[in-house]
Formats: sequence, structure tokens, C-alpha cells
Amino acid sequence: MASKMNPRELARLKRKRRIGKNIHGNTDRPRLSVFRSDKHIYAQIINDVDGCTLASFSTLSADFKTAQKESGKVAAAKKVGELLAGAALAQGITKVVFDRNGFIYHGRVKALADGARAGGLDF
Repeated sequence: MASKMNPRELARLKRKRRIGKNIHGNTDRPRLSVFRSDKHIYAQIINDVDGCTLASFSTLSADFKTAQKESGKVAAAKKVGELLAGAALAQGITKVVFDRNGFIYHGRVKALADGARAGGLDF
């Protein structure tokens, strides 16, 4: 089955495994994980020690749809980062470890990170 996968997706999964060896979220610094599909972007803050998701937002979230005014995928990613940072700060989370999940750090992934930083998260 893996041989029929897109070579770009296989390369991303290899990067994800290589990066994932060193990135772990704990109670002091949970992990901010990003997933990017063709149409949407998803982000969640995860405590890997307890195995639970502390906060999550995506372009499909109801809060995002009411707050989004601009169009475009990069602007949407930035807004998701800002909303996620607001939810994290409400829970007392200020520091996170950024997990780009094997995606290259540019475009929408970078915009989400910049939005989270603008919202008050430190990483």
C-alpha cells in the first residue's frame, strides 16, 4: 500500500518520523501540532504525557467561521493560529513546542505559527 502513495506524501511522512523523535509535549510545554490539507488547516495543542488534546481549532470550527472576515488560505491559517492562542491563554498555556508535522515551514504553516505568536504563545 505504501508504494502507491504519492512520493511527496512519503517524503513528508519520513520528515514527520525524523522530527517526531525529538518533539514531545508535556504539562509545562504542550505540543502545538499542525496538519495542512489542500483546503483546510488544523491545529491542536496536545499534552503527550497524559495523551489528551487541550485545545484545537481548524478552518472548519464554528468559532473560526464567525470570526473570519478575509478570504484566502494563508489569512485563514493566521486566524486559526490567533484563535488557538486565545484558547490556550484562557487555559493558562503560554509556552508550547511547535510540531510542523513534516510540513515545510512556509506559507500556511508559517502563517499559523505567526498568528499563534501574535496571539501570545511563546515557542
